[in-house]
Amino acid sequence: MSPANKIYSNTSQVLQRNEALFENKNILVAGNIDDDYPVQLQTLANSSTFCFSDYRYYTALKGKLNSSEVHFCANFQSNQKFDLLLIFLPKSKQESQYLLANLTPHLLPGAAIILVGEKKCGIKSAGSLLTPYSPTVNTIDSARHCSIIFAELTHQVKPFELQQWIKTYTLNINEVSIDICSLPGVFSYGELDKGSELLLQNLPNEMSGTVLDFGCGAGVLACYILSLHANLKINLVDINIYAIESAKLSLAKNKLQANVFASNVFSDVSDKYDLLLSNPPFHSGQKTDYSAAETFIAEASLHLNNGGRMSIVANKFLRYEPLLNNVFSTVTTIAENNKFKVITSFNK
Repeated sequence: MSPANKIYSNTSQVLQRNEALFENKNILVAGNIDDDYPVQLQTLANSSTFCFSDYRYYTALKGKLNSSEVHFCANFQSNQKFDLLLIFLPKSKQESQYLLANLTPHLLPGAAIILVGEKKCGIKSAGSLLTPYSPTVNTIDSARHCSIIFAELTHQVKPFELQQWIKTYTLNINEVSIDICSLPGVFSYGELDKGSELLLQNLPNEMSGTVLDFGCGAGVLACYILSLHANLKINLVDINIYAIESAKLSLAKNKLQANVFASNVFSDVSDKYDLLLSNPPFHSGQKTDYSAAETFIAEASLHLNNGGRMSIVANKFLRYEPLLNNVFSTVTTIAENNKFKVITSFNK
């Protein structure tokens, strides 16, 4: 299928109508990239650099972006200067602000800054994100519930300082006090979500061996467990680069040791564990997406030792029990409130 006929996301289709913007430019691209339109972008530009925050799209596209520089990073650093920055608007305003602060120092004076995104991601009001960088901000195209917002960099940009973007809060639960660090773009930025809180209050009293924290977020579960059980070996995995870096920051802040790495569910997990823990994600960007949680449940037993268990927390409306019963010999709801439930399952 030729690029002209290829079906891209709505956001990318709007960009297709405006490809002259990218011709012969040195472009820097980041944000909520959710299809393989970057492969087409690299054919238009003089040079192209892509910063992925989602491990799924990074691994799917890095081999195809053979004439581009490709990064999976939370803090982009480069000596190159670019004359166009394209950001696929993330769902979080704070993440958009973070990306602009991190990436605009790598632009030449007068460089184009382009935001593209859907209405449900807030593109209609996203022009205000560019006012710190330019006095003139314009919507240059709209279609398929998406818009392109354009500005030229005219204001001086401050050097990026990561520390200014880290939100740290102290968690006190069951007489344990830990500090949690989080970056924009991580789930529950700067606060403990109520689902994870219920899971923390209902963890097994006795723990030994090895633990996998799937969808680790800012590392709340692992930091809490290691504060009580220092001899445990814990691996933390997530697809989101901001989660991975936040979890590393949280562990370091509490002087704890664990292994943190990117994995699309079990894609990069080779070990077996005594305990699997998760507050499973069911969103991908703005979309409801149960595939990661369903894969995690379906393949869990393959990554558990004999007699191992899995404990997850889920919204009460999510019907994970039938899936769990297909995999585990014992499935028990051990705690619930008006919004969430904690389910523990034992390996067959």
